[in-house]
Amino acid sequence: MFPLTVENKHVAQLLLSTGTCPRCIFRFCGVDFHAPYKLPCKELLNELQKFLETEKDELVSEVPNPPPKKIRLQELEDGIDGMDNLSQNGEGKISIIEDGNIASKNLNLNVCNVCLGILQDFCEKEFIKKVCQKVEASGFEFTNLVLSVSFPPQLSVREHAAWLLVKQEMGKQSLSLERNDTVQLKEAYKWITHPLFSEELGVPIDGKSLFEVSVVFAHPETVEDCHFLRAICPDCFKPAKNKQSVFTRMAVMKALNKIKEEDFRKQFPCPPNSPKAVCSVVEIECAHGAVFVAGRYNKYSRNLPQTPWIIDGERKLDSSVEELISDHLLTVFKAESFNFSSSGREDVDVRTLGNGRPFAIELVNPHRVHFTSQEIKELQQKINNSSNKIQVRDLQLVTREAIGHMKEGEEEKTKTYSALIWTNKAIQRKDIEFLDDIKDLKIDQKTPLRVLHRRPLAVRTRIIHSMETHYVDEHHFRLYLKTQAGTYIKEFVHGDFGRTKPNICSLMDVTADILELDVESVDVDWPPALDD
Repeated sequence: MFPLTVENKHVAQLLLSTGTCPRCIFRFCGVDFHAPYKLPCKELLNELQKFLETEKDELVSEVPNPPPKKIRLQELEDGIDGMDNLSQNGEGKISIIEDGNIASKNLNLNVCNVCLGILQDFCEKEFIKKVCQKVEASGFEFTNLVLSVSFPPQLSVREHAAWLLVKQEMGKQSLSLERNDTVQLKEAYKWITHPLFSEELGVPIDGKSLFEVSVVFAHPETVEDCHFLRAICPDCFKPAKNKQSVFTRMAVMKALNKIKEEDFRKQFPCPPNSPKAVCSVVEIECAHGAVFVAGRYNKYSRNLPQTPWIIDGERKLDSSVEELISDHLLTVFKAESFNFSSSGREDVDVRTLGNGRPFAIELVNPHRVHFTSQEIKELQQKINNSSNKIQVRDLQLVTREAIGHMKEGEEEKTKTYSALIWTNKAIQRKDIEFLDDIKDLKIDQKTPLRVLHRRPLAVRTRIIHSMETHYVDEHHFRLYLKTQAGTYIKEFVHGDFGRTKPNICSLMDVTADILELDVESVDVDWPPALDD
C-alpha cells in the first residue's frame, strides 16, 4: 500500500518538481514505517507518479524562484490556483510535471537536491555488496556489527532548506510542520540498509557490538553550502585540534538552531539547488573495540622492570614484564597495540612471589577475539615457557568494567613484603624482637627522592599493619611486613634522609639499608582464580 495520502499530495508534488527523490519525499511527509523505503528507487518513482496522477490534469505547486521558461498547467482539482512550474536539475536537465506525467525521461537519474544521492545510489544492493566485500577482506572476527555512517555536514543545511519550503507550503493550508515531524536521513538510511547488510554478511546489526563498520561520505561540489552560517553564527564554529574543518555536523546543527528563518532564506535557496553529482565514499573502515585480558604475574628476576625502562630516549634493559606478556597477546589477538596496567608496581630489583600481582592488558583493535578456555590456557602456557623471568596465572578475558575492581580501593588494600636488612651495628636477636609487637604503625612519607622526578612532592600517611623479624646474623635480619598499599618499603627501612618518619633506622637507633626486597602477596581479590 502506498504510504502517502491525499493530504500529502500537494507537498509530494512540490518536492518532486524541485528535484527531491521519492524517499526524501516520504521523510518530509512524515512516513515513519520502514516498508516503503525499502522498495527499489525506480519502483518508488513509478508508484509516486501513479499517486500524483488523477482523472483530470493537475497543476504542480508553486516553485520558488522559477526560471524564465514557463509552462502553464491546469488547476488542481482541489482548487489550488494554477501556477507556473519548472525545475532545473543537474547538468541542465529539465523536469516538469504535465498532465500528471513526468515529462523528463531523465528524472530518475537526477541527483536528489536534499540527500545528494545518499537515499538513491547508496541504498542499492550493488553498493552494499562492495562494502561487505571490504568488511570480509579486513580479516576481523565478528558475530555482529555496528554500522556507522558519516554524512557531509551540508546535508543538514539542505534538509533545513527543504523543511522550510514544506513548512511554508503547509502553512498556506493552515497546517504545521515541526522539525521532529520529519524522518531523519540516518534513520531512513538505517531502515533500508541494515537488513541488506545483515543478509549479505549473515550477522545481525547490533547497537552493542564491539565491531564497527564506518562509511564516510563526502560531496565536494556542495562543500560551501555551510559557509554562510559562519558569518551569521561565528560562535558555533570554533577550531578544534582534532578536527580538519570547523564545519562539523554538530557545529552546523547548532548554527541552524540559532539562525532566524528569514535570515536563512536570504542566504540559501529554498528549495536547494540540484547537484550535478552524487556523494562519494571517501572511507570505509572496520574497527573492533578493545578486548581485555587479565591475570596475575610472578617476577623472579632482580634485573627486570615492570615496563620498558627508557631514560632520555635510551633503553636501559632489554625487556620488561609488560613486553614478555603482551608480545604474545598482540600476536595471538592480532591487535594493533596494547595498554598495560597493574595493581601497583615493583622496582626493577624487586621480585614478586606468592600468588602474583594482578594485571590487565587492553588490546586495541584486535582482529581475533573469540577464544575457548582451552586456547587461553595454551596461551598462558606459551607465555610461561618463553621466559624463566616471569610466570603468569589465572589468564582470562574480562570486561572493561571488571578492570575497575583491580583499582577499587587500591590504597585500602594490603601487601606483604619480605626484606633482607643490613645494619651498621652488630645486633642480637633481642635487638629486633620488639618490632614484632608493633601494630598499625602510622608513618609519614615524603615523596622519595628516587621518584621525585616523576611524582609530585607530597607527604603521604601510610600504615605498617604488622612486622615479623627473623634473625640472620650480627649485621643481617629478615623483616616480613604487612602494609597499606602504596607504602614505600625501601624508604621505611633506610629513612630516605629523614623523609620517612618513623623508619627502621630511627626505631632501632642504627643505620640500616635494604639488600633484597620481595613482594610476597598483593591482597587484591581479582581476577578470579581459575582451576588449572
